[in-house]
Amino acid sequence: MKLPLLFILLANFFMAECVSAKSPAPEQVNGAVTVSTKYAKKLLNQGVTFIDVRRATDYQASHIQGAHHLDLKLDLTEDSLLAVIKKNRPVVFYCNGDMCQRSALASEKAVAWGWANVFYYRGGFPDWKKAGLPLK
Repeated sequence: MKLPLLFILLANFFMAECVSAKSPAPEQVNGAVTVSTKYAKKLLNQGVTFIDVRRATDYQASHIQGAHHLDLKLDLTEDSLLAVIKKNRPVVFYCNGDMCQRSALASEKAVAWGWANVFYYRGGFPDWKKAGLPLK
């Protein structure tokens, strides 16, 4: 009797895991401008601040040269972002590419907090690296 119950519980667990699998990041974020790798590079060359919202271990392994780190889940608050970049200055958010939701969520938060010039780099770190652009 206990074995079928355990089986049902395990089956439900695995079904829930499949449903919560990663989904593609949105193409657009309201209030932000989605940018390509080419445009992101142009922004970096202009001195625009880049915010890496990946996990600390990802950032420490490698990141876009000059990017600041604010882990979306652990560090990103209005105050922590304000300590890096003023609300009237442009800012680029990136994470681990088009299957990573973090940069979209960070861009949404920044817009809601009053940043008016937010760039959402959906391709993020993988596209930057693939293009052979500067990493640290």
